[in-house]
Amino acid sequence: MCCGTAHKQHLSDKKIFSIDLYKSKELLMNKSKRIGMVVMSAAVAAVGIATFAACGGDDVTGKYTANDGTEITSNTVTVYMPSPTDLDDDLKAGFEEAYPGMTVNLWTGTTGEITAKLEAEAANPQADVIVLASWSDGLSMKEDDQIVSYKPANYDKMGDAMVDDDYMLYGTSASAVGVIYNTKSFPNGLDADWADFGTAAYADYAMEIPDPTKSGACKDFVAGFSTGVENGDDIMQSWIDNGLANGGGNNPAIEAVKSQQYDILIAGVDYNAYSAIADGESIDFYYPESGTVINPRPAMIMKTAPHMDAAKLFMDYLLSEEAQELVADYYLIPGRTDVPCKDRTTIDQIPTYTTNWTSMMGVASEKAQWLVDAIAGKE
Repeated sequence: MCCGTAHKQHLSDKKIFSIDLYKSKELLMNKSKRIGMVVMSAAVAAVGIATFAACGGDDVTGKYTANDGTEITSNTVTVYMPSPTDLDDDLKAGFEEAYPGMTVNLWTGTTGEITAKLEAEAANPQADVIVLASWSDGLSMKEDDQIVSYKPANYDKMGDAMVDDDYMLYGTSASAVGVIYNTKSFPNGLDADWADFGTAAYADYAMEIPDPTKSGACKDFVAGFSTGVENGDDIMQSWIDNGLANGGGNNPAIEAVKSQQYDILIAGVDYNAYSAIADGESIDFYYPESGTVINPRPAMIMKTAPHMDAAKLFMDYLLSEEAQELVADYYLIPGRTDVPCKDRTTIDQIPTYTTNWTSMMGVASEKAQWLVDAIAGKE
C-alpha cells in the first residue's frame, strides 16, 4: 500500500478507532463522581478492616445469599486480579459498599505473576477468586481441575464467547491487541499489517512486543497467531530478525511508546491505548486488517477456595450491572451483552482471524517462552 493510500485509509479508520475526546471528557467527569463514591466506600472499608483486626470482623451470617442459595457466613474473600489496577480497586470498593461487612483481600499482578503466586501457594491455598487476562490460561486451569462450576446472578446475560460450556470461566471483561505507535514517529499515520513489520521498510524503527510470559493478552495473541495464521511462526521470527525487543508487561511497554523510546508496540492491549489517547498522549492505535485475537479475561472460583461461599458472592457482583459498567469505564469490553462499551471499538468492529482455543491452550505457554527466548538470543 502506498503512503498516500495508507494515510487516507488511516484517516478513514479514525472514524472507527479513534477516541471521541468529547465523550471521553464526559466519561471522565462521570468517573470522577463514581471515584468519589469509591473513595468514600474505601474509607468505610478501612474502618471495617480495623474493626476486623480488633474483634474478628463483622458477623454476616443470614445477611447475604449467593445465587445458588448458599448462605454467606465468611466475611472475607481473597481475590487476585490483573491490571488495570484502578479498576481492581474500584471493584473491591464497589463490592464492599454493596455488601456491608464484607472485606476483599485484593492482590494485583500480571497474569504471569498471578499464576506463579498460585503455584507457590499450592500447599497452602489463599485465593478464592482469580481473574486472568488470558482465556487459554483459564482453560488450562480447568483442564488441571483447579476451578469449580458456578452460575452467578446474571450469567444468562453474558455473551456466548464469554462463558465456557461448564460454567467455570466467565469473561467478565475482554480486550484485544493491535498496534500502538507514536504519532511523532508516524505523523501521517500507520496501517501496516502484521507481516509488514518483518520487512525492510520497518528495519530502522524501534519495535517492541509485551512479554507474553507476563501479559495474558499477548500470550493469547501469540498462541492464536501461531495456530491460526498461515506462516505465523515465520512472521514472528521476521519481527525478531528486524530487531523486535521484549517490552516487559503491558504497562511498561506502552510507556516506552509514549516516551518514543520505541516507535511501535506490536500486540499492545487496546484498553491501554484508548486510555492514553483520551489523556492526550502522542500515540495512536489500530487493529491490523488481517485480524487479531479478542481474548475474554476469565474470572474463576478456585476449587481450593478457603471462603467458597464468599467467592460465589463476589462472582455475583462481577456480573452485576454496576461492576460491568466499571469495566466499561476502563475501556474494556463488558462481558454482559446488555452493558455497552464506552468510547472504544465494539466486538463486531474488531477484525479477527480464526481462533481455536483448544489448540491455543495446548501451545500458549510453549510459544510464549519461545518468543521470549528468541528475542533474548537476538539482543
